[in-house]
Amino acid sequence: MTTRRFTQITSLLALGVALSGCGAADRLANVGAAPALSPIEDPTALKGYKPVQMPMPAMEHASFAPNSLWRTGSRAFFKDQRARMVGDLVTVKVRVTDRAQLDNTTKRSRKNGEDVGADNAFGFEKKLDNFLPNGAKADSLLKLDSAASSEGSGSVRRAEQLATNVAAVVTQTLPNGNLVIEGKQEIRVNFEVRELIVAGVIRPEDIESDNTVDSTKIAQARIAYGGRGQITDVQQPRYGQQVMDILLPF
Repeated sequence: MTTRRFTQITSLLALGVALSGCGAADRLANVGAAPALSPIEDPTALKGYKPVQMPMPAMEHASFAPNSLWRTGSRAFFKDQRARMVGDLVTVKVRVTDRAQLDNTTKRSRKNGEDVGADNAFGFEKKLDNFLPNGAKADSLLKLDSAASSEGSGSVRRAEQLATNVAAVVTQTLPNGNLVIEGKQEIRVNFEVRELIVAGVIRPEDIESDNTVDSTKIAQARIAYGGRGQITDVQQPRYGQQVMDILLPF
């Protein structure tokens, strides 16, 4: 192999690595090593984090009645260990079981026919031969037929199921007492990392006595389940193919 040929091949490889981005460089640097887990971090310190803002009712000031242990606005007489403050932990029971089946069928048809003739025209039907072309018949002067039909069908079938638990941290307390939670779980099996992200707004009343809350009771719920690693890389198209899929008009 000549020096020029070697230089060309090296340049092409370098160009391919540059086009693939920093992600490819990181993967090349970790060839043969298991994917690294993300460090434990403060969700509110992440780039792009924004506090939740929602319509809030008027604030209720706490007041104590004379000779009473009950405080106005309190949800319980005895203190429990359920999450209620920023930084507390709550276990989210993720239960996603979606099933949808839709079948639509539409069928429509129409047929029209019109016949015009002059079998009897006050005895002058024979005289019509003088005005009609040769071979024309007075009893079948005009015949119109039309037919139209339309048929359509559609079907949608979907079944999704996800059942797992994830611990989330309270990141914000809203003025009405609702809690904003966010949790992330990573599990590494061999060379594949599975990720589960849960975020949303919950009511303290929906937290069970064992400090768990069902995912169906999370408002503005954001649940993401996916992964990264060698298996995920094989299942995804390459960067160049993704770019061509976006740019090519055909």
